Amino acid sequence: MSKKLKENISNIIETIKNEEIEWIRLQFCDPFGILQQISVDSKDITEESFFQGLPRLDGSSIKGFKDISDSDMLLTPDPSTFAILPEFFDMDYREDDSINYRTKAARFFVNIHEGYTGKRYSRDSRYIAEKANEVAKNVGFDKCYFGPEVEFFIFDKIVLGPSPMSTINWSGGTGYSIESREAPWSTDNASGYIIPIKGGYFTAPPVDSLNCARDEIGSTLKKYFGIRVEAHHHEVATAGQGEIQMEFDELLPMADNVITLKKTTREVAAKRGRIANFMAKPLEVDNGSAMHISQSLWKEKNGKKTNTFYDPNDKYAELSQVALYYIGGLLEHASSLCAITNPTTNSYRRLLPGFEAPTNLTWSRSNRSACIRIPSHHKNMQVRKRIESRIPDPSANIYLAQSAMLMAGLDGIKKKIQPPDPVDMNIYKLSEKKKRELNIKKLPVALRDAVEALECDCKYLESVFEKDFLEMYCEIKKQEHISVFSLPSPREFYMYSNV
Repeated sequence: MSKKLKENISNIIETIKNEEIEWIRLQFCDPFGILQQISVDSKDITEESFFQGLPRLDGSSIKGFKDISDSDMLLTPDPSTFAILPEFFDMDYREDDSINYRTKAARFFVNIHEGYTGKRYSRDSRYIAEKANEVAKNVGFDKCYFGPEVEFFIFDKIVLGPSPMSTINWSGGTGYSIESREAPWSTDNASGYIIPIKGGYFTAPPVDSLNCARDEIGSTLKKYFGIRVEAHHHEVATAGQGEIQMEFDELLPMADNVITLKKTTREVAAKRGRIANFMAKPLEVDNGSAMHISQSLWKEKNGKKTNTFYDPNDKYAELSQVALYYIGGLLEHASSLCAITNPTTNSYRRLLPGFEAPTNLTWSRSNRSACIRIPSHHKNMQVRKRIESRIPDPSANIYLAQSAMLMAGLDGIKKKIQPPDPVDMNIYKLSEKKKRELNIKKLPVALRDAVEALECDCKYLESVFEKDFLEMYCEIKKQEHISVFSLPSPREFYMYSNV
């Protein structure tokens, strides 16, 4: 143990004592991006716990983890992720506030280890991210920077009717309704302001009813977690769609920050009696939520950082050959990547024409109809040169999504995959004939298609994603597709009852 690490751990333990922190929330994501948490007595956080782990996890009870026959696992706190939590976190806002017990709590993200042997667990999302970062370092890239832009909705209410169980036992009747005071279908519009469908982009308060909520999300992230929010705004869709842009960071801390953002957004919404939603496409009639992810690879030598994606001599977009190969890798593996970056059946309701989401495999400068855009607000700025993938959505496990894209890009660099020529036209307006002439390929149109692509094209991932992990992941995703596809919808009865 280094002297610096030992001092850091000692300071954390001292802070827990001095701040009279009662509970420690140990957090991690399952393979599907769902945040998991256990609260332990703060006295359990000792110097040894950071190296030996805490014997608190039954791996058989986490989806996609262990069989019951071998399920003892260890949770090891990562000291770099320590944060004292806001008091309003983890309250039950569905009940009278007087019942809530106020306590002082802190959190760590944890690394997951096998019981008995103490080995890192291969299906731990953070471990996968660490391995991807290590692969990049081994081929000469010292820093891998990512910058997700997270879109989401904050609704007043989501009602599954006549009960949530009816979505499974559907023959007794099933449906849902979404309530939002901003929406044109609202029956509770006390403010008198309505945001039309596709009319929400950059609206100002009081029309934007959630500016204050996003302010609080950003301020909470900065004050308690040290995460800088660069900007936030109302997005295109009605019914409370917003976007929050955090400052870019390296792969693992950036993924941790996205999980912290999602947790904070849910807590701020709950405090207001609302519900945050990170589905890709909750509204049929309006734009879905994306998670555009910017990426760049850097080298460091003698204290000097160099963006390997930047070439001031390239007249088209100031892109280096390394960047072009990286784009080539992203496009080459785009269909299989979708199983990870767009991992739900709902994801493919977003990837449709007419809703500002990519549907074709193209790249371009400043072109938001392309699936890969090269942001070009400025010239001659190395620090801003990056590649933006516009395909992912916020339902993705961010650790896996960033790791998979990095591996695809590195594969493009390794194999020198030259991307096709950029397409600088509005791709949404191109005829099918013109797309064929330009040899423009399409993204998968359903989760099943993406999973089948991943099963056929996964070799580029195998140094980071274990084979048994990919098999488990694909099998569960195929079952999800069947579960949704096999359910007759109310729309089908409306359309076909008279046939």
